Amino acid sequence: MIFVGIDVAKDKHDCFICNSDGEVLFNAFTIQNTIEGFNSLYQRIESVSKDFNKVKVGLEATGHYSYNLLGYLLDKGLTTFVINPLNTNLFRKSLSLRKTKTDKIDAHTIAMMLMSNVDLKSYSDILYHNEELKSLTRYRFYKVSERAKLKTTVSRLVNILFPELEKLVPSLHIKSVYTMLSEFPSAHHIAEAHLTKLTNLLHTASRGRYGKDTAIGFREAAKNSIGSDMPAKSLELKHTIKLIQELTAEIEEIEAEIKHIMDNINTPILSIPGISYTMGAMIVAEIGDFSKFSSPDKILAYSGMSPSTYQSGQITNSYSHMEKRGSRYLRYALYNAAKYVCHWDETFKNYLAKKRTEGKHYNVAISHAVKKLVRVIYHLQKTGQSYQAV
Repeated sequence: MIFVGIDVAKDKHDCFICNSDGEVLFNAFTIQNTIEGFNSLYQRIESVSKDFNKVKVGLEATGHYSYNLLGYLLDKGLTTFVINPLNTNLFRKSLSLRKTKTDKIDAHTIAMMLMSNVDLKSYSDILYHNEELKSLTRYRFYKVSERAKLKTTVSRLVNILFPELEKLVPSLHIKSVYTMLSEFPSAHHIAEAHLTKLTNLLHTASRGRYGKDTAIGFREAAKNSIGSDMPAKSLELKHTIKLIQELTAEIEEIEAEIKHIMDNINTPILSIPGISYTMGAMIVAEIGDFSKFSSPDKILAYSGMSPSTYQSGQITNSYSHMEKRGSRYLRYALYNAAKYVCHWDETFKNYLAKKRTEGKHYNVAISHAVKKLVRVIYHLQKTGQSYQAV
């Protein structure tokens, strides 16, 4: 076997190549983070073994710095391992009592870790491309969070400029209201608007739901409004609504790409009623390779939704709280997915009702539903079966 250790950095990577007999084939050398550097590494590996089944390559998990090199190695068909830097550090300390650390030593250490047959799992091509889905779902998460903050700003500004409007519509954050406020961004503007123009604008934006009567109601309310006539706030409202509309268009584009990837993955968890493409994608992306987890409880622990434990002497906690460690994105996706599943699926709905009758708070009952949902998801992913309500 041939073992290749790589210490990854931003502009260059230090490499070390040896065989299973401990013979150094290439002492520590440096390649640049360029295609020429990648090719140079590949040529050296190829020169010592034409059979890539006998080659293991290891590199530390260094975020985006290792992403391009990792993709290159996988495309070349090399079995690659991504190693936690904490594990590398502990292994290096076990080899020597001296506190010596350099990039070249780290490259050597990684090669030794591969040779020692420690419990490492190779990074699959599927897992590499799963990073694209993770990137999209997290990008969408931030965009939705950003939009939510802007919607709060709209509510604040409307409360200053036309506070009566909120009681006249089911929600301030619907297309017809945004369209009207973009054109007439205060009670003062709406009160002076031409009735025909206001009616046509509302009718078009609401697809016929709002007509002349609604326009008259808005205008009458605006004439008697206590809202302030503040041009600066009106301008801020117009710009905020424009930003929300732009973000909405971006989110829709992201969601379309997520749906395309999910259709190719064809994961069985989408067969669970209530799990949408976006929540399903976030769950799949954050968990990644299900084979890494030996049980559903491991996934719960990874998401930070397993109960914490406190014991000291004779004292043991009676009310355990969630650990809330691990992936907050997975925790968010599982919690929200469970709420929708409990609404749409009869089995989960009854399970939630049972927990509520036991006196559990709604959030606690949902956390129990999350545990049940994770067990179902784990089973579906392992077996490839579609969900069947019991």
